Amino acid sequence: METLLNANAEVSDAALSAIAHMPTASLPALMSDYFAKRLSDADLMRVAVLLAQKSYDEGGCPIGALIVDNATRRILGKGHNTLVQENHPYHHGETSAIRDAGRIDFRRTTLFTSLSPCEICATLVYMRGFSRVVVGDVTNASGTEALLRSKGVEVEILEDPQGIAQYARFRQEKPELDLEDWQGLGAVQE
Repeated sequence: METLLNANAEVSDAALSAIAHMPTASLPALMSDYFAKRLSDADLMRVAVLLAQKSYDEGGCPIGALIVDNATRRILGKGHNTLVQENHPYHHGETSAIRDAGRIDFRRTTLFTSLSPCEICATLVYMRGFSRVVVGDVTNASGTEALLRSKGVEVEILEDPQGIAQYARFRQEKPELDLEDWQGLGAVQE
């Protein structure tokens, strides 16, 4: 099958945006295996940040995540925080990506997340056996990296300046929503 993003295609912002916005199940029609293998960790983090921007544009919390097969570099699942959009308190970026990936063996995958995971997402990550997590922002939030490492998960910090600025802007614009996302509606109403 001929794909738009093939071995000769440039890894551009437009290509990464298309990857972020296309449904995961349709990605094989967009990009070849050769293109997927050329995606660097920084490129994949950029996709997570674009997913975070998608959430922000929808009125939600700007956190995005994707799950990548370690051997093929194929994207198996992706998602963004939909606390507001779906009125669901635990549809964080990480949980949305895990849900999108479905019932797979996560031991041979890497989770890329635009922001340090909350304790619930971190717990789910080690319970599902992820081998590696790459975090794009520990400036605005951090703390679960040591927990993940203690559970045998390899954690790498690959801070993305655009993602850091994006979350800082959100936190200033909507502090109540940021608090609700991290601690629940009860924390906002106190």
